[in-house]
Amino acid sequence: MNESAVQNQPEADFERPAKPAESPGFLLWRVTLSWQRAIAAALKPHDLTHVQFVLLAGAGWLGAQEGPPTQRHLADHSGTDPMMTSQVLRTLESKGLVERIPDLVDTRAKRVQVTETGAALLEKAMYAVEKADSEFFAPVPRNAALAVLYALSDEWGQPLAPGLPSNHKED
Repeated sequence: MNESAVQNQPEADFERPAKPAESPGFLLWRVTLSWQRAIAAALKPHDLTHVQFVLLAGAGWLGAQEGPPTQRHLADHSGTDPMMTSQVLRTLESKGLVERIPDLVDTRAKRVQVTETGAALLEKAMYAVEKADSEFFAPVPRNAALAVLYALSDEWGQPLAPGLPSNHKED
């Protein structure tokens, strides 16, 4: 059998959707785009991009839980690329929303501390994002939406955080 024939054989271990509206991946793509537009609109009055908000919120949450995180820890927590995280933090720092301070133990590392201005803006932006989320996900019961998202997160090896509920069954 030639190689192109093998590549063109249909897979037997999944059902190919007959149309896009039956494809979970395509639907997730469309829903994600709609959700991103809703979040971008909610953040626009606060002069924040979505990634700026995620990193500011992550720095605020981690800072409150365990003290100012390192840039690397913040990137890992947020699921963002470390180099991009550094660039976005530079922007947030230029806006006076965070300070990057040298780590006392590892001089190569920087810790991210939310400023008073950043905390005040974060409070307003957080309200706007939570309101947008609430409106966006209103058609689905909250626990059902969370169950699906937790399951998908765990399934692909990216748990959202230790201690979150999981639908992943151990064998």
